[in-house]
Amino acid sequence: MSNYRIQGATGEWEVVIGLEVHAQVMTQSKLFSGAATAFGAEPNSQVSLVDAAMPGMLPVPNRECIRQAVRTGMAINAQINKWSRFDRKNYFYADLPQGYQISQLYHPLVGEGAIEVILDEKDPEGSTKTIGIERIHVEQDAGKLMHDQHPTMSYVDLNRSGVALMEIVSRPDMRSPAEAGAYVSKLRQILRYVGSCDGNMDQGSMRADVNVSVRRPGEPFGTRTETKNVNSVRFVMQAIEHEAMRQVDVLESGGKVIQETRLFDPDSGTTRSMRSKEDAHDYRYFPDPDLLPLELDDAFLEECRASLPELPDAKRHRYETALGLSPYDAAQLTLEVETYQQFEEMLAAVVKASGKGERDLAKRVANWLLSERAGVLKSIPEGAAHPKNTVAANTALIVAASEGTISGSKAKEIFAAYLTSDIDLAAEIDANKQTSDTGAIEAAIAKILADNADKVAEYKGGKEALFGFFVGQTMKAMQGKANPQVVNELLKTKLA
Repeated sequence: MSNYRIQGATGEWEVVIGLEVHAQVMTQSKLFSGAATAFGAEPNSQVSLVDAAMPGMLPVPNRECIRQAVRTGMAINAQINKWSRFDRKNYFYADLPQGYQISQLYHPLVGEGAIEVILDEKDPEGSTKTIGIERIHVEQDAGKLMHDQHPTMSYVDLNRSGVALMEIVSRPDMRSPAEAGAYVSKLRQILRYVGSCDGNMDQGSMRADVNVSVRRPGEPFGTRTETKNVNSVRFVMQAIEHEAMRQVDVLESGGKVIQETRLFDPDSGTTRSMRSKEDAHDYRYFPDPDLLPLELDDAFLEECRASLPELPDAKRHRYETALGLSPYDAAQLTLEVETYQQFEEMLAAVVKASGKGERDLAKRVANWLLSERAGVLKSIPEGAAHPKNTVAANTALIVAASEGTISGSKAKEIFAAYLTSDIDLAAEIDANKQTSDTGAIEAAIAKILADNADKVAEYKGGKEALFGFFVGQTMKAMQGKANPQVVNELLKTKLA
């Protein structure tokens, strides 16, 4: 239960949030035509006669679009409707050549489902909340109007016209900007795991219509506004916060919130009115006469279910139980598709190279990916895209560190040097091998203790934090090549 409240001049207000997320289906062609869907193409270069609404052109459903929507529904444990139907949503706009949008209002492809979100990323095992999903329906996207190409005219790009969208409609279950942000993030994660949407919000392939209303805690829902096409998690949270505060100000000053469609300005973090909000009857929905209902058979549904990958929550749980990773590490590794793929590929390579089990090595590989390697990659311009940042190079360093050939800190140093200079990785590892020669380490420790007799006395007097000082001095004297485990054991003996 969220305790988020807006403190108004007349008391507390609760915000009620529902989201309609439009996710572009990852297919090579559009929902009802064979035109391409690639991002960034020249304007009007990916438009079929169907997309342009030429007379006599009839839509033909794209099987892959339907398959991806069904798989998405299955991933959120939603009801899959074996029988669904397309409707025409009638409105006139310059980027909609047909004069209507083909959508699904009355009989959507996917019914009710739910998503469980983590409310605190730093505590994955802490509080969670289940957000209900009312439906997922499939519809075609409209084109794009461009107003900055000419001083007196607007241009139309129909490349997006007819692109397949999944509209994922949540229930009004969210009660804070943070919950909404967690929901969008989790939904994006699931879509990317399934492969039904790339989740690139900056490219418009995933965007949210944000429905917000406010009320006194415990009272009925208030009048909502809809803020259209918000294209990042941060902007969704900003739009909610601003819109809720605006509505509270309106109500506390004696006004009424108007049901309307609004736009979000990312530069100012504010919303502004665009038009009055239409109701369903305004669009004169009716069944599309050019399209037969969709009827899905059991074989098709089974094929969809069998194609689903291991989903984020299941993968995170497996990393914790089977690999012994901490909840935080497991959550971080499963956050993005690319991260878990790298982890699993690297873990397999390290297991093969060392002959040890996955559970023995998982923590070391996770630390390398999330901390040590990540720090090095942040410091170079190419980052993770550096051509020498290969599985083989990473594996060699992880194996050398896990076997005690080199220290973990030395592995990080060597990796940085390998990426930024022309050195031979194997030769560099060999040149920096750790020594477990107790005689040499004992001699270094004896000198350090003799040179720091005052600190030895302080340590023996109860200042145990000085142990780290002695470890550091020993490693320095050994030029970082001493085995840390041996150093610790010998120091404990000498200082006892």
